[in-house]
Amino acid sequence: MTASIDVHNSPFAQLKDLPRFELTSTDITEGAQLTEPQLSGSMGVPGGRDVSPQLSWSGFPDETKAFAVTCFDPDAPTGSGFWHWVVADVPGDVTELPTDAGNPEAGLLPEGAVTMRNDAGEPRFVGAAPPAGHGPHRYYFIVHALSEPLGLDDSASPAFVGFNIFHKSIGRAWIETSYEAK
Repeated sequence: MTASIDVHNSPFAQLKDLPRFELTSTDITEGAQLTEPQLSGSMGVPGGRDVSPQLSWSGFPDETKAFAVTCFDPDAPTGSGFWHWVVADVPGDVTELPTDAGNPEAGLLPEGAVTMRNDAGEPRFVGAAPPAGHGPHRYYFIVHALSEPLGLDDSASPAFVGFNIFHKSIGRAWIETSYEAK
C-alpha cells in the first residue's frame, strides 16, 4: 500500500511517496487529541509530563536496516514547524519503543539509537505546547524505515536528520494526533 499524500496540508508533501506500514500505540490514537502525559510540562503546559508514547510497528520493507523515529508539529508558528523528538539508528530488528523511551534518564532506547536535540534544544522527547489561541496543532509520530543507518551523531539538527532520512527512507508509518491550547 502506498501512502496517500494531501499535498496542501501534509508534512509529507515535499517528500517522496513511500510504502506505508503499520504503527500502533497503547498511549496515543490516530486522530485523537493528546493527553497530559504527551503534553509539555517543561514548556509550561499544566499537567504536562513530556512522556513519549509507546510505539509498535510491523509490515515494514524486508530490506530495512534501521529506523528513525520522529515527532513533528507542522503547525507551529515558526515557518518550519517544530520537531518534538528525533531518534536515529534504531536497529532494524527493533519493532517497539516503550512508553517514556524519549526520556534519556529512563535508559529505554535500544543500543545504537541516537537522540538528537529537539527544537527546544533538548536531547529528549518534549510534549505538545502550542500557543494558547493558535488553534489546533497536528503532531505526527513517525517511524521511518531506512535502507541503512544514518550514522549521524547527536549534534545533527532535526532538519539535517530529516534531509538524511529523505535519502535513505524506504517506508513510513505514522500516527497523526492533535492538541489545542485554549
